Amino acid sequence: MARKSIIARNEKRKKLVEKYAAKREELLAAGDYEALRKLPRDSSATRVRNRCVLTGRGRGNYAKYGLCRHMFRKLALEGKLPGVRKASW
Repeated sequence: MARKSIIARNEKRKKLVEKYAAKREELLAAGDYEALRKLPRDSSATRVRNRCVLTGRGRGNYAKYGLCRHMFRKLALEGKLPGVRKASW
């Protein structure tokens, strides 16, 4: 599991992205890159990391489910993910 501080930092970034999304879009449309540069660095959407909702793992995530590969496999085998079946041929 990821450290609590890392998960909290990512949540803080998500809030900043939401807060500045409209202003950022407006400045980009106007082409005002000087004003855009003065916005907080963490308000850029590229700084948000996709993390597993259960463990906080930052790698190997399925965006559709919001889970890392370990949790996805575990829950799928337990039958807790609707519409997911183990392949067999």
